Order: sequence, then C-alpha cells, then structure tokens
Amino acid sequence: MKKVVSVENLSLELNGRPILKDVSFEVYEGEVFTILGGSGSGKTTITKCLVGLLRATSGKVEVFGKDVSSLTQMELDDVRKGIGYVFQGAALFDSLTVWENVVFYHLEHGKHKREELRATALKYLSMVGLSGEELDLYPSELSGGMKKRVGIARAIATEPQLIIYDEPTSGLDPITSRLIDELILNLREKTGSTAIVVSHDLVSAFSISDRIMIIKEGQVVQTGTKEEILNSHIPFVREFIKKGLGELYEAKSG
Repeated sequence: MKKVVSVENLSLELNGRPILKDVSFEVYEGEVFTILGGSGSGKTTITKCLVGLLRATSGKVEVFGKDVSSLTQMELDDVRKGIGYVFQGAALFDSLTVWENVVFYHLEHGKHKREELRATALKYLSMVGLSGEELDLYPSELSGGMKKRVGIARAIATEPQLIIYDEPTSGLDPITSRLIDELILNLREKTGSTAIVVSHDLVSAFSISDRIMIIKEGQVVQTGTKEEILNSHIPFVREFIKKGLGELYEAKSG
C-alpha cells in the first residue's frame, strides 16, 4: 500500500516542555486513520506537525513522500495544496457567505467569475448533503451541524489527497455526529481521499476507522485495527475504551 504519511520518532518540545515523545506511525492511501486521546494528549499537535505549522524537535515527518521539516516555504505551500483541513470549530469566516467560505481558496488565488465560483460551491455543498439554499447565508445563520458540513465542503473544494478532521463531531448531538461519520466515509468513497481524524469520540472512531492510534501524554500507547484495539491487553487502552464506550464496550469486545 502507498504511504501518504510517514512519521518516525517525532518529538516536540515547546518552551522546554516535552509535548510529543517518540511518536511513530504511517497512514496509507484511502484509509481512515483516527488518533484518539484525552484532552491535552497531543492529538492536534501531531496534525500541526504534519502541515508544517510546528517543526519537530527531532524525528522525521513525511507527507506525500516529502520531509516536511526540510521544505522551503514555497515547497511546504505546495504540499499543503494536497491537504484539506477541517477545523474543530469549523472556523468559517463570519463576514463571508457560505458559498464564499467554500471557495475561499479560489477567491484568493484564482480569476474565476462569480457565477462560476457559486456553481463550484454548490457542487461541493451537494457532496456534503446541503441543498444550496444555504449559499447566501452567513455562518451565524447556520446550525452547528451545518457549519461542520460547510467546513468540510471548504476542505474538499481543492480536491485534496489527504483530509485532516480535527474533532469533527465535537459539540454535536449524537444523531448529527453519526451523520458526520457517514459523511466522512462517503467522501472517502467518492473522492478516494485519505482521512486522518483527531477525536475523543470513541463511538465515532469505532464506526469509521480502518486503524486507530491511541496516545497518552504525547506518547503512542497502541496502534492497530478496531479489533486489535478492542482486544488490547494494555491496561490503559482497556480502561480508556471501557470509559469511552460504556456498555457498548462489552458488546463489541464480546
């Protein structure tokens, strides 16, 4: 299988404090890879290293076969063109309409006509299950679930090879959360993209993931398939899964 991401012995210190410690993992083309951990465990920090927002203190971070830490700004920008990022709070621009948010990259870097861009926005909104009635609305007029969908539409509007979802179900009710899970899987099928999902939502993780990595205090505790994680003999993993899934843990592990 083709590697999209390869991380070897990644360590990161900020202001002399260790944040990530000897983190290693690989993500393969077309898979949904979920990073699970509690608040402050380093999940989002890993993704910031992947996109070059933070530079590793030591170790290697490769995306699309390129060592992110050694790239010039221009080379890094080129790598980022292949990555779509869905922020935890959607991070939509309040002063822009839905369609302007979705095609923001094209507004900034292209010379397309307004109607062409609206049509492009509609295309990607339809891919995330929105009808297009939302085109001229502003973020303040959207529900939490709709904001997430618009954020995902913006992330896929550049047709990236890799999509990073930072807590995609955070703050959503259970029904909307499961709809977002379905959307992540549907987009993988439609676009052939690879997904890295950062989450503390274990129900979501066990619904959508091909493989799961559990981290604690900046260190990898275990990486494996859903079955391998569920049947783990590592005490921390067993307790983490049991607390996160509750009664579902007994049913899944049984």
